[in-house]
Amino acid sequence: MAPGALLLALLVLTSVSALAQGPPDTAPEAGASGKGRILLVLPFDNKTGQPNLEWIREAAAEILSSRFVSAGFAPLSRADRLYALDHLGLPQGFQPSHASSLKLAQTLDADSIIVGGYSTDGSEIEANAQIIDVPQLRMGKAVMVHGDLRNMIAVFNALAWKLTKDLDPDFNGSQETFVAAGANLHLEAFEQYIRGITEPDQAERLQHLNEAVKLDSNFGRAWMALAREDYSGQQYEQAAAAFAKVKGSDADALEAGFYRGLALMFSGKYPEAEAAFAEVARVLPLAPVLNNQAVAVSRQGHDGTALFRQAETADPNTPDYHFNLAVSLKRHGDEGGSQAEMAQYLKARPNDSEAQAIEEAWKQPATASSVEPLERIERGFDAVAFRQAAVMLDQVEAARLETLSPQQRAHTLAGQAREYLSRGLMLESERLYQQAIAADGGSEEAHRGLAEVRERTGDTAGARKEAQAALALTPSADAYLVLARLDLAANSLESAGHNANEALKLSPNSLAAKEVLRQVGAKQGAMKQ
Repeated sequence: MAPGALLLALLVLTSVSALAQGPPDTAPEAGASGKGRILLVLPFDNKTGQPNLEWIREAAAEILSSRFVSAGFAPLSRADRLYALDHLGLPQGFQPSHASSLKLAQTLDADSIIVGGYSTDGSEIEANAQIIDVPQLRMGKAVMVHGDLRNMIAVFNALAWKLTKDLDPDFNGSQETFVAAGANLHLEAFEQYIRGITEPDQAERLQHLNEAVKLDSNFGRAWMALAREDYSGQQYEQAAAAFAKVKGSDADALEAGFYRGLALMFSGKYPEAEAAFAEVARVLPLAPVLNNQAVAVSRQGHDGTALFRQAETADPNTPDYHFNLAVSLKRHGDEGGSQAEMAQYLKARPNDSEAQAIEEAWKQPATASSVEPLERIERGFDAVAFRQAAVMLDQVEAARLETLSPQQRAHTLAGQAREYLSRGLMLESERLYQQAIAADGGSEEAHRGLAEVRERTGDTAGARKEAQAALALTPSADAYLVLARLDLAANSLESAGHNANEALKLSPNSLAAKEVLRQVGAKQGAMKQ
């Protein structure tokens, strides 16, 4: 993205203090395109009569929210919900009625509420859900799924797909992709994670969360929750190590990077803190991130003035950024600039005795002044601001894409989809490949990529269809390989060998094609014995 567009988005962000709730007649109609709609997913009703399955209440909301994010919606987080309950004077475990659900949704400016329940016969779980259209005060039809209790995550993923189709009838993602999105999630680890974020006792929370990451060392959300616990307990070195386990593809990656920077700063590891904040700033250079990066630079004895100035420019209404810039300018010899910035700070906070003393000391001769203040750290991560910034950047990117030709737009979207695919984010990848095909149905690249998504998620018919569509446009080794692997799995050995050989003609050094031929030969040899 061009720096000018990024700066524009950030300047727009700083002028927005809150999302205004629109009147009912401005809300999207039920069944309209769901992209960007704000959803409130409530914990499900436990209809099993078994207290040991109470954890599934929150698990259902967690799974559905994760899938909705990947499908392009804007589900509110559990933290948002708990904040609203507190704002309304209700306990965290409160199970709202439909009337109180609407009040909760209106407090959070949600467009739709998802409510549901689950029951089990001991071996199978049945889950049902309904969508409440908040502006229209209308409840949709019940959606129901069932399956093996041991495959509970897949059951709720299937429910999420059905709800997505109801929220947005034009959504064309496959159910297989939804189910595959949670295929690598360890059920026992997930249970420990849910118990860890809902348990009121901190020692119990830590026990559950440590068990979750022990069962699944790649479970980013569990690492994030554990890191938060360590951070709140001022175990900063442990917190930094846990935050580092949250991968860039995880939804919490930016927040993890921000708090990792703080944990490293409080541990005295300033170079590592600087690097952590810089990594976040590369994605979203918001004022708090730039400020803290500058503080980490300053703590190393280097000049952070340029970063402090960027933070102040991005958010000129936060007094501490004027204070920090004043201190940095003074330290590096700009007397006039430092006094002007401190005056700006004191104009906003005239009763700050520390700043008053600093300003007075700066007016004295240099030899008489021993005041050496430290710049102030931004300690809070404003998740709402980060989400708003991300939305605005998406809007800027969407506007940029609209200026491209259909072919260029499809190529750009397919490239973004390929990156998601490389990170294992199937739903996001599928959505962008679909958008690329909508922009240009003749994009071989998009059909080929969608074929690979379909193959990875187990939709063999869809994978074959997309691979054949890609080959009809432009022959490629990757598309032939999709067909070869599908044929091999179906024991269509002659066809698998043919497609692998076609791939080798286009890519003579393809190890994947040679491996398919090796497996074909091995199977044919076994059949002759």
